[in-house]
Amino acid sequence: MPKPTDIKLHQASRVLEVAFADGKTFNLPVEYLRVNSPSAEVQGHGPGQEVLQIGKQNVNITKIEMVGNYAIQPFFDDNHDTGIFSWDTLYQLGENYDENWANYLQRLKDAGKERPEPNLGN
Repeated sequence: MPKPTDIKLHQASRVLEVAFADGKTFNLPVEYLRVNSPSAEVQGHGPGQEVLQIGKQNVNITKIEMVGNYAIQPFFDDNHDTGIFSWDTLYQLGENYDENWANYLQRLKDAGKERPEPNLGN
């Protein structure tokens, strides 16, 4: 799996830009990262225990810390800070964005939840 060559947080647009050594660059919305956090709080402790994240469209990242040479730990402004995103996880989230996002929106719909458009301060 390629390693990142650059990671930039664009707080105003709530996007984490990750460039990888293979030349691919992914612009990952903070909401997308938050609802797909690899933490137990989101993923549960086993298959079928995932917790649907609701109301995260306005979440942002306040800071990012490196975890060794293999991951980052974002600190979200909703006090979620337990997800460690490995390089593999970030790459897979970028590669599978369309499918993952469609699945998330369908899960919200199936749960009878609305997703208002984010407030970008406009």
